[in-house]
Amino acid sequence: MSSNKSRQNAITAVTNYTPPSTTLNFADIKPTDLFGCNVFNDKVMKERLPKGIYKSLKKTIEHGEAIDPSIADTVAYAMKEWAMSKGATHYTHVFYPLTGSTAEKHDGFLSPDGKGSAIAEFEGKLLIQGEPDASSFPNGGLRTTFEARGYTAWDVTSPAYILENPNGTFLCIPTAFVSWKGEALDKKTPLLRANQVINTQAQRILKIFGDKSGNRVTSNAGAEQEYFLIDRNFYFARPDLQLAGRTLFGAKPAKGQELDDHYFGAIPRRVLSFMMDAEHELYKLGVPVKTRHNEVAPGQFEIAPVYEHANLATDHNQMLMTILKSIAKKHGMVCLLHEKPFAGINGSGKHLNYSLSCEGHGSLFDPGENPHKNAQFLIFCAAAIRAVHRHSKLLRAVVASASNDHRLGANEAPPAIMSIFLGKHLTEIFQKIQEGNSPTPTSSGFLKVGVDTLPTLPRDAGDRNRTSPFAFTGNRFEFRAVGSNASIAGPQVALNSMFAESLDFIATELENATKGDQSKLNAAVQKVIKDIMDNHSSIIFDGDGYSAEWHKEATEVRGLPNLPTSAEAIPAITAPEVIEMFTKYNVFTKEELESREEIYLDQYNQAIMTEAALVVKIAKTQIFPGAVRYQNELASTCANMKTIGVPFTTDVLEDVTENLRKMQAAVVNLQKIMENNTESEVGKQAHYLCYKALPAMLEVRQYADYLEDVVADDLWSLPSYSEMLFIK
Repeated sequence: MSSNKSRQNAITAVTNYTPPSTTLNFADIKPTDLFGCNVFNDKVMKERLPKGIYKSLKKTIEHGEAIDPSIADTVAYAMKEWAMSKGATHYTHVFYPLTGSTAEKHDGFLSPDGKGSAIAEFEGKLLIQGEPDASSFPNGGLRTTFEARGYTAWDVTSPAYILENPNGTFLCIPTAFVSWKGEALDKKTPLLRANQVINTQAQRILKIFGDKSGNRVTSNAGAEQEYFLIDRNFYFARPDLQLAGRTLFGAKPAKGQELDDHYFGAIPRRVLSFMMDAEHELYKLGVPVKTRHNEVAPGQFEIAPVYEHANLATDHNQMLMTILKSIAKKHGMVCLLHEKPFAGINGSGKHLNYSLSCEGHGSLFDPGENPHKNAQFLIFCAAAIRAVHRHSKLLRAVVASASNDHRLGANEAPPAIMSIFLGKHLTEIFQKIQEGNSPTPTSSGFLKVGVDTLPTLPRDAGDRNRTSPFAFTGNRFEFRAVGSNASIAGPQVALNSMFAESLDFIATELENATKGDQSKLNAAVQKVIKDIMDNHSSIIFDGDGYSAEWHKEATEVRGLPNLPTSAEAIPAITAPEVIEMFTKYNVFTKEELESREEIYLDQYNQAIMTEAALVVKIAKTQIFPGAVRYQNELASTCANMKTIGVPFTTDVLEDVTENLRKMQAAVVNLQKIMENNTESEVGKQAHYLCYKALPAMLEVRQYADYLEDVVADDLWSLPSYSEMLFIK
């Protein structure tokens, strides 16, 4: 498809756009009734389950008590009846293998009764357990082809739900996915384990401060999801977008994001229709989406939810990504979740807002009105300082991918160097404790706007720092390094485990120092915080994370690790201190960690090999032919002008010829590099591809992008950045 035809098709689609009709009449249903209407939630369970079984299930969901297997048949029957009342004929166990995507296998409720009819069946054993092939998903050697047995196990803490399709509905049951030997083959199982660990260790801290309630401590998450939208006509004319998720070629447009005019701008009509449609579907699934807006880059947008329990938030984010992609198709667009689909334009992240909470306390990261007096808050905050400093390599590793490498540190996302931003007020408090002084209150005051008709605004005690990978934002921490396309499970597993380890350390110190004597608690708190600051305060940085000065100070003065690529970062998953931490708290076994290292390195390698093959193919079959045709036109024009004696410069022809020659040579070089990619060990292969293949791919792109700005538009087959980003 030519560039002009792609552009005209997209323009026509925008000009003649009308929102698709919806099967739901929103005039007849309240938004509050819409929310969660397709979820087997607490309201539905209370209505459909016997009181005793409902109470038993609630204990498991809310207090983490072991599930009573005897209730499975009754729950399964109620779930089936509810699902069939909504038109469902099939059910599926939804799980999250190490592909990072969602997996499902559908089974029907209906079975022949031998009399020419059918009966609906769904027993408790079918609810509790499924059996997909465990050797066909990434497993890093934990399973082989002849060891195929794996199980899905019902996750009662994440409610079942109905997914709608134009031709019907089906019941989705969230599950964990483990091997026959019990090894975690998914993203959910380690998160459930880590959620238990953080509760255990946080409970110890609360008891030290006098809370004997035993109320469960939960980790909470809210993932701000960034994404791009482009017209599907452009997408199908870009093989790189289809197969790699990002553009491997593309000259910088005359106007990009320099004017900052897209950020928070009026949402284009077509995009707003898409957003509303997606939100309606997410509301029905109980996903608490709250915010929508234009992001910084043209064609980039964001959707953000209210914070939820970590496990549910993770499942909901997976649903959200699926819904965004499916609804975009309905509106003639494609949703791009790659971290960097357009070079030179801001990429997309997923800001993971992380907190711990407990009934009776709210957020344990809430400093209250007087954080200098809130010792319990300071202890939890000190645990964050210690955890991030001790395991900064792990934090980098859990956001590592071939796609996220293009975004981290690109002056739009935090750098690969992990640090903590606390804000001026909190930093001063911790510094005073470190110096042996009592912290004093700092009034945040009020902000006078200077317009009489506007209200006086309360000023926060600290500013925000968008360059920080791990920033304190009032009552939670925001981990800004997670990639747009990534599951938030891995980062939460790391955070919960890191925090649990530090809370374990602190609790032990305080218990040994006080021996139950509350009069000794204040001195013990100050000592443990001082010790943490003495050993770990180098991780605190409130300045510009993008600056070259910080990179030099971080690595040369503070000794903080800088792992700029996934090839260097992923092996941190199996560092001795990481294995020790995860195995101590039974979050991962050593074998599970080793399998993940192999899987993630292999995925990194496969992504680069796919991109390298695409660079060669697109350069040879699309860019080179168009440029040669233009070269021939120029040569013919030059010859004709010379024949009739008209002065005519050959500068453009020579320029095109020279860049064509260089691009051809770069393609040949890239092919040789890929032919020599014979390393069988995944770690060594990752380094080879990172430091050999990627630079060679960029060299091909350099000449191709130059030619795009020179070759006649009607001979250039790839839709341009300006077309894809601005035509909505």
